[in-house]
Amino acid sequence: MAMSMDAAGQYQPLYERIPNYINAPDEEAEQVQGILRISKVSKPGYAFFSAGNDGTKKPCVVICPGGGYGILAAQHEGTEVATYFNSIGVHAVVLKYRLPSPANQPDPKFAPLQDAQQAIALVRQHAKEWNVDPKKVGIMGFSAGGHLASTAATHFHDKRIAGTRSVRPDFQILIYPVITFGDKTHKGSRNNLLRSDTTAEWIEYFSNELQVKSNAPKAFVVHAADDKVVPVENARAYVTALKFYNVEVDYFEFEKGGHGFGMVNKMSTVDWTALMKSWLVKQGIL
Repeated sequence: MAMSMDAAGQYQPLYERIPNYINAPDEEAEQVQGILRISKVSKPGYAFFSAGNDGTKKPCVVICPGGGYGILAAQHEGTEVATYFNSIGVHAVVLKYRLPSPANQPDPKFAPLQDAQQAIALVRQHAKEWNVDPKKVGIMGFSAGGHLASTAATHFHDKRIAGTRSVRPDFQILIYPVITFGDKTHKGSRNNLLRSDTTAEWIEYFSNELQVKSNAPKAFVVHAADDKVVPVENARAYVTALKFYNVEVDYFEFEKGGHGFGMVNKMSTVDWTALMKSWLVKQGIL
């Protein structure tokens, strides 16, 4: 039975048997350098944060922390976000997705997407037990986690895991996301995900602004215009693509805020989480 993280911060295993996996030494490590960083994740996990059981089926969001596909910023872009969602009546799953590594995966570029698809399927599998509305399962990501979330939101037709459950998220929330692997990309994210695999084909596949179709999930997107790490053109291009295909999208752009601000942009008086909550209500998710 899934539950929230215990006092030791233990995640539950995401799979009974991990796909696309090489059984190598587990070198996962945690360190705090201003933020909690989890590195070298080779065994994916999840932590379920329940918003309680009052007899009503609640939405659930799968949260993908950022970290350039090199680490996971699992607290300020993970567990803290889950706690906020619980406070507004939304269940949350913090996803500890695999970080691409040829030592741990035969095909590293697909390991994070497999884990995101598995997390969505897992929430639907446990919907009754966890008190989740299976038609209100969303995905959220920050920075490179936003790339992963937007990949899950645009590539659900390309299912990379076993099982019959849908891996299409019902909504997507992207905060200062990496979107493109083209000119305006965050090179660290692209190099960590694609490595020597980089061909024009894979750059296009993972440039999610090029992969939007009319069946993409509705979206809420936030970015700062002065982001020097992940250029704001990433969010703008994705929003433009969603609008082109008539997918409902709300976009908020901060004038200042830089990158990696998490739940609170100290450079602005605007609370983006309040805007997100209003959007969830407007969309009938909350």
